[in-house]
Order: sequence, then structure tokens, then C-alpha cells
Amino acid sequence: MSESLYLTNQLLIAMPTLGDPNFAQSVAFVCEHSARGALALVLNKPLPMRMGEVFDQLGIEVAPGPVCEGTVMRGGPMQTDRGFVVHRAAGEWDSTLKVSDSIHVTTSRDILNAIAVGNGPSPAFVALGYAGWDSGQLEEEIKANAWLNAPADARIIFDLPFEERWTAAARLLGVDLARLASISGNA
Repeated sequence: MSESLYLTNQLLIAMPTLGDPNFAQSVAFVCEHSARGALALVLNKPLPMRMGEVFDQLGIEVAPGPVCEGTVMRGGPMQTDRGFVVHRAAGEWDSTLKVSDSIHVTTSRDILNAIAVGNGPSPAFVALGYAGWDSGQLEEEIKANAWLNAPADARIIFDLPFEERWTAAARLLGVDLARLASISGNA
């Protein structure tokens, strides 16, 4: 498979027929996709916790301000104790995946320390857990009409309220999800 056929830096948009409760009406950002499989972070499923709880659990001191009120996303059903900071390209951190020139994902604690005191990248958010697919599995799900994909758009990832991201991502393709049938097939 050529590099151009992989979906790194794409948005996965769940079709209305996708019944898996982990992914129903979700949009996910593909951080890595290769012959070995894929890793993505769901962008529109908030957890019932705030950033302040993350900082408390990690023993990170926080500067006064709104940083503790930030929403934490459920990045996916795998390794839900593992955190990912999705952010615009800024700063040098110990463990960063440069998904694109403008969007990075960092997994090291140094970025959380910086965010806690107001020196981290902005905008940024934390996702706990991830969505993962084995070799060829994501491609099969796309063939089965479970997902649409579109180029990643930083405005959807960072600027829109999470409840608007699924439909906005589909609109990138000119698709109105409310008009799609609840059954699908292949021609």
C-alpha cells in the first residue's frame, strides 16, 4: 500500500449505521496509520471529568485560572489510563508525534506541567485512551461503510464545541449525516 493511501492526519467520521457504542456518532483524528495498523483519538466524546482532576491525579501543581475547567475527552476504548495531549504545533516536548505541520500529539508529562502553569501550547486538550486497529482492520471497516474519512481540519479539532464536530467533519465532504439512510451496502 502506498504512503498516500494511509489515513494519517485524516478525520474518521462514523456513519450513522455504526452501532458500536464506543464510536457511534463519533469523529476521530488519525494520528498514525501504516501497514501495521492505525491509532486515532476520538474528538467528540467528553468524559465526566475536568483537567483539574487529571492534574490532581498526577500530583501536578496548577496556577490559578481556568485551566482546571478544561474538558477531557474519551480518546477511545483502549488503554483508558493513557493520556494524549492534542495541540497545535508549539514547543518542544519529550514525546511528541508530529502528525502534521500544524497538529501534534504529545504523551509526555512535561507538556501537562507546562499547561498547568500557563506555559503550554494553546489550544490543546487531553484525551484518555485511544482507538486502535490491527493491520488492514480499519480498511475493512471503511469498505464495510462504517467510516467516512476527510482531511483533518484544525478548526474542527480545536475551535468547535465537541457536540458539533461529528456533523461538521461530514460537511467537509458535503455530507449531511441527517439525510443518510440507516442501512447501507456496496455496489
